[in-house]
Amino acid sequence: MADGVGMDLIEVARIERALDRHPRLADRLFTEGELRYAASKGRPGRHLAARFAAKEAVVKALRLGPGTSLREIEVVAGDELDAAPKIRLSGQVRDQADSRGLSVQVSLTHAREMAGAVAIAERA
Repeated sequence: MADGVGMDLIEVARIERALDRHPRLADRLFTEGELRYAASKGRPGRHLAARFAAKEAVVKALRLGPGTSLREIEVVAGDELDAAPKIRLSGQVRDQADSRGLSVQVSLTHAREMAGAVAIAERA
């Protein structure tokens, strides 16, 4: 049974504009792995928007407070054996999830103009 559920939806262009106006924002929001993954795609902003939505969904599913470092929530791309993306937590976010015995699963989606994610927190 789910212990927490979070969902987020964002316009791809909104993330693209924010990253264009504030280039250092990418380093505050995304890990090196996430930036590398997005850079390998035809429209990196679409993939970063989906990852941003996933991070926001995880914050909601884990019921984390304001000021949570989104870099402590990393979306790791799936592989050939399991294409589903995974969530890797670090720092205070991992400590909070571990202290409550929670793990998180996520599902991402993106289209031309929108990106979204759903996260489910469950007892590990």
